[in-house]
Amino acid sequence: MVDQAQPAAKRRARWPWVILIVVVIVAALAVVAELVARAVLPGVVRGIVVEQLELPEDQQLEVDAGGVLLPQLIGGRLDALHLSTDSVTFGGITGAVDVTATDIPLGGGDLTDAHGSVRIDQTQFTILSQRTELPIDEIAFEAPDVTASGTFEVLGAAVPLSLTVTPEVDDGDLLLTPVSFEVLGARLQAAELVNQFGAIARPFIETQRICIADQLPAGLAVTGLEIEGSEAVIDVEVDGAIVTHERLQQNGVCG
Repeated sequence: MVDQAQPAAKRRARWPWVILIVVVIVAALAVVAELVARAVLPGVVRGIVVEQLELPEDQQLEVDAGGVLLPQLIGGRLDALHLSTDSVTFGGITGAVDVTATDIPLGGGDLTDAHGSVRIDQTQFTILSQRTELPIDEIAFEAPDVTASGTFEVLGAAVPLSLTVTPEVDDGDLLLTPVSFEVLGARLQAAELVNQFGAIARPFIETQRICIADQLPAGLAVTGLEIEGSEAVIDVEVDGAIVTHERLQQNGVCG
């Protein structure tokens, strides 16, 4: 008599292997899908950013999404997106930008949160500083302060002036607060500077306020500033509506 239970037992014994093979195949497909998503997503995001901010077509922009992408794409939201570039120009000022956004809806809508930093060198900081009443020809970073050098005219003669100022941020504007002065190699106090050179020197001792709203998209708010080595690091908060409101994508205005 043939034992019918033996083939059935063999078939039942094969089921765990069949299931394992299916699981491996599904996992392999998921890996492929994940690789495809990671290959495609950066290009899509880059294209949108370049178009929306009217950047050059060849703008260098690194895009990196956090976590496993496939479930996020299926769910319609990205957990986090990190964008960075070593050089981008806004309103005549060139610097490196690093921004992280979280909880991004793929079907459209505002971001939940986004923040980052803009790094500019001494040359670019000099351009910003020339929008003040200070006689500035060049800037040197001496953390945590900045030394500004230039000349001012007295009775037709050019007088060299070196100012050490402390940079900070107030209500989105950059502030430069003078802390020391050097004229013709001699270090002077604020009162001494005004006593020697009169009203012409009075603006040099006052805190200078620099509006940079017209240098950045209106959706970016400056929240901090720190000198780090050869760079000024400007912290920014990004309005989540910048992706849906064209007004926030355009440069702001100074009052």
